[in-house]
This record gives sequence, structure tokens and C-alpha cells, in this order.
Amino acid sequence: MISVRRADERYRGGEAAAGIESLHAFSFGRFYDPDNLRFGPVLACNEERLAPGAGFDEHPHSHTEIVTWVVEGELTHRDSEGHATVVRAGDVQHLSSAGGVRHEERNDGAGPLVFVQMWLAPKRPGGDPSYEIVRGIADSTPYAVLAAGAMLYVRRLASGERTAVPDAPGVYVHVVRGEVDLAGTRLGPGDSARIAEAADLDLVASTRSELLFWELNEV
Repeated sequence: MISVRRADERYRGGEAAAGIESLHAFSFGRFYDPDNLRFGPVLACNEERLAPGAGFDEHPHSHTEIVTWVVEGELTHRDSEGHATVVRAGDVQHLSSAGGVRHEERNDGAGPLVFVQMWLAPKRPGGDPSYEIVRGIADSTPYAVLAAGAMLYVRRLASGERTAVPDAPGVYVHVVRGEVDLAGTRLGPGDSARIAEAADLDLVASTRSELLFWELNEV
């Protein structure tokens, strides 16, 4: 089963006056839809756009695996565990908030910042927070979020290139840029697909494209 969600169906949030635009694929904050709370462990897939100098002041998280993919610009991250990093396009950042952590995210650069942030529910709550950043992750290299029973793949496809969709109980696909065809359906930037019991599916790029795949152990 494939459920497609279009970019223009995302909930609009953020604060324009503060230079923050947020587009939510799932119920988030004041946007509540009881039929769109999660897909397996995936709780959120937010497209965030921050103007220079804008950001999210220090705030708490707990019992959430937070994975961030920068599309454009530089994201400055600081947290209560003492981590201070700059995340750039091609880097995967993973903050496991576990029993509780505080962090802030800012655009301290001179240009606009665009990033995709995905939240996943761990199988078991609690534990100690942890932080990891993988610089310049290679195409198709899996990144495991074991606490949530999930695996992230980044695919960068040339026009006409084909890639297999992981055979898994659940797959979440987010199109970062470009256009692709999935089982006869065209997907563009910001579109996503939720696939249950994926088997023998593939995806073909219509243009040069960048995709995020989540392979999920359960949905």
C-alpha cells in the first residue's frame, strides 16, 4: 500500500516575523490531525527554512530520536550535553534525546538555511542522551537509528537512474529535490510516500534528484 502526501498539503508553521518557515508532514504543535500522527516510528518530517540570524532558542526534548539533513546553508547546533557543531549539506546529524536534553538550532551564516528534520519514537524510553554527526555521508550508505528500529538511506540520482525501494514492513520516502516516478506516480520536491509492506518496488528519477529513504522494521 502506498500513500502519497504532497508538499502543498503540509501544515504551515513557524514565525514569519522571526524569519522561520516550517512545513510539517505530520501533526505537529498546534496542527492536529488524529489520522496523521505517525507512520511506524516516524513522528515528524519537518522542512525548516531559517533566514540569516534566525533560529530556535534552547528548548527541551525527551524520548525522541532527532535526525537532521541540511539541504542548503549551515545549521549551528548546541546542546546541554556540551556539543557545539555546524552541520552542512551532506551531513547527517542525530540527537538521541533519551531521558532529556536541551538544544538550540540557529542560522549563524550569511545565507538562507534549509533543512529537513525527522523525529522517530524509540522502542524504549529513557536512557542517556547521545549525539553523532556523520560528515559527507556517501550515497546509499545506510545510517542506523537502532533505538527506533529504522535505517536511513540518502540517494542522489541522475536523470533516468533507477533505485530499488527497500523491501521492508514500512518505507518512508521524502523527496528533497528533483522529480521521481514511484509505481506510476510522479513525486516532486517536498512530496513524500508512506509504503506498507514494500516488495519489488523501484523508483526512477525523471530529473537529477535527492531522496531520503527510511526503512522501518514495523508500521
